[in-house]
Amino acid sequence: MRRSLSLLALLAGLALFAVACGDDDAASSDTSAPATSAPGTEEPELSGTITVYSGRSEELVGPLLEQFTAATGIDVEVRYGDTAEMAALILEEGGNSPADVYFGQDAGALGALASEGRLVALPDDVVEEVDPALRSTRGEWVGVSGRVRTVIYNTELLTEDDLPDSILGFTDPEWSGRIGWAPTNGSFQSFVTALRVLEGEDGARAWLEGILANSPVAYQNNTALVEAVAAGEVEVGFVNHYYLYRFLAEDPAYPAANRFFTDGDPGGLVNVAGVGVVDTSDDEDLALALVRYLLSAEAQEYFANETFEIPLAAGVAPAAELPDIDSLTLPEIDLDQLEDLAGTLALLTEVGAL
Repeated sequence: MRRSLSLLALLAGLALFAVACGDDDAASSDTSAPATSAPGTEEPELSGTITVYSGRSEELVGPLLEQFTAATGIDVEVRYGDTAEMAALILEEGGNSPADVYFGQDAGALGALASEGRLVALPDDVVEEVDPALRSTRGEWVGVSGRVRTVIYNTELLTEDDLPDSILGFTDPEWSGRIGWAPTNGSFQSFVTALRVLEGEDGARAWLEGILANSPVAYQNNTALVEAVAAGEVEVGFVNHYYLYRFLAEDPAYPAANRFFTDGDPGGLVNVAGVGVVDTSDDEDLALALVRYLLSAEAQEYFANETFEIPLAAGVAPAAELPDIDSLTLPEIDLDQLEDLAGTLALLTEVGAL
């Protein structure tokens, strides 16, 4: 009975998270397929079909999955939806789920599945492709691309030296009326979940209350927030790094820049899009072939050049002007701990951010 109640609470939390999420995984301005040359699979004799439950949009990762099929001969049937929605569906379907692979945009949802025993342990050679901080501590899922939390600022109004050295510094009254945020956005909520882990419940509440005291302007999503900063409606905003680079790709003179926190500050959280093999998979070898492919140089270059995310494996360099993952000092947090989305939504509601 206790496990049933726990599962119901988890499903409810994931459902709420799905409703609250903004455009975390909106596609980039150019989602053409990567170069037609593709790496050979390590197991060319494999053939068949796998079912992927994807919390990443078809426009964003569809070309990459097609490339996988071309490279390996393995067909992919994909069910697309919100990251939390797809995780909740796997939990609801139980042992009858047709899913072989779960592809999520957020470590919290991956952690939620792992905590319920729905992801199998991956081989050591797979998980060791990625920094331990960017994968499951138990080897049940692995990050394939990284999204760094940053503060975006208007370069016509501010320089980087004008900004606090920590995300925690934006509670200073001098920032009153100058901040934009998107509190309904899934990536922001993951950041708050991380803040609860790093600073404790009271610390996270104090930060949220401090930001609210500075009268932040709320935006529907990160894209609108970036546009607002560039237009000078607000001077700074809390976003994932890659949104700005989509604008810079169209206009190199776009009047905004990212402030990266590289000293272990909570504001420098690196969340991941990641994958895991579902325990209902009929053919784990085929499922693992996709996991391996997403960590290959070909796929990592796709993330770097098409979505402006940070490559996590295969020694692939990020897009120009983006930091390499090895140059970032990450906050000391187990990304599996980002699973408590319901607790974060409760806190955001309690303080009046939602």
